[in-house]
Amino acid sequence: MTKAEQARQVTWRLKILQHAGDGKRQVAQTCRYFGISRKTFYKWQKRYEAHGAAGLSDQSSRPDRSPKAFSTEIVSKVLYLRQTYHFGPGRIADYLRRFHGLVVAVSSVHRILVRHGLNRLPANQKHRAHAQRWQRYEKPQPGHRLQMDVKCLERIPGTRKRLYQFTAIDDCTRIRVLKVYDACNQATAISFMNEVVRRLPFRIHVVQTDNGAEFQSHFHWHLEARDIRHVYIRPRTPRLNGKVERSHRVDDQEFYQLLDQRGVSADIHLFNEKLREWEDYYNYHRPHGALDGQTPYERLVAKTRAGASPAS
Repeated sequence: MTKAEQARQVTWRLKILQHAGDGKRQVAQTCRYFGISRKTFYKWQKRYEAHGAAGLSDQSSRPDRSPKAFSTEIVSKVLYLRQTYHFGPGRIADYLRRFHGLVVAVSSVHRILVRHGLNRLPANQKHRAHAQRWQRYEKPQPGHRLQMDVKCLERIPGTRKRLYQFTAIDDCTRIRVLKVYDACNQATAISFMNEVVRRLPFRIHVVQTDNGAEFQSHFHWHLEARDIRHVYIRPRTPRLNGKVERSHRVDDQEFYQLLDQRGVSADIHLFNEKLREWEDYYNYHRPHGALDGQTPYERLVAKTRAGASPAS
């Protein structure tokens, strides 16, 4: 309500009080004439006697106490996750429950975002409609298929040197193995593959890659020698490697934008230490939207128990 509207409202209510005068009979007639109840009339009269004309304006209906209102701690955590990571209400609710022990409904998170004007994502984060929706798929058991790709990192400031992040993600559990190299060729791809086989707790049946130069004949036959089938996706179809591509976007949003690469790029061992910390967080602590809020490790445990139950 504008100040002009408030002034007109006060003038109208003052006119009603003055019209009634002092007599009770005139109060009843005034209430019938102006179409208000006597309870409302006496409420305005009491306010006028206590505060003057200022008491005739509408008062705040906000309660003195709001026992179910969210604390500033919860609101600040919700806003931080939204502004820093661009998480949606569902992901924010998962994080609050898992890492802070705070149970907040998704609808409540959405109301907090709306109240603070953060319910809409930045333009580069908005959903884009597709002409034809694809159906999400995943392999039934860990190790049935591994997607592998390389993420080219920004050049190290002041040099022409560039680092490369090799990524392998299990199609079923979304468990990932990450490592940074200062070269991108078949030798580093083979070295990374050996690292993946050593660190994953299950047997790998198939590895899926794009047609990059680092995944050609030497890499291919190295996998075949280890009894691992190697398949290529069709050229110019990165969506077929969608899980590893999507995980690289998560790296950009939740790891690299918060990492001072100038401080670690010069030391590749330090860089890999930081990347290993992020990998452990991704695998063991970060709730995954496609896994209904489970972490990749929790999905691995669930799949392992489900596979072992018939035998027992």
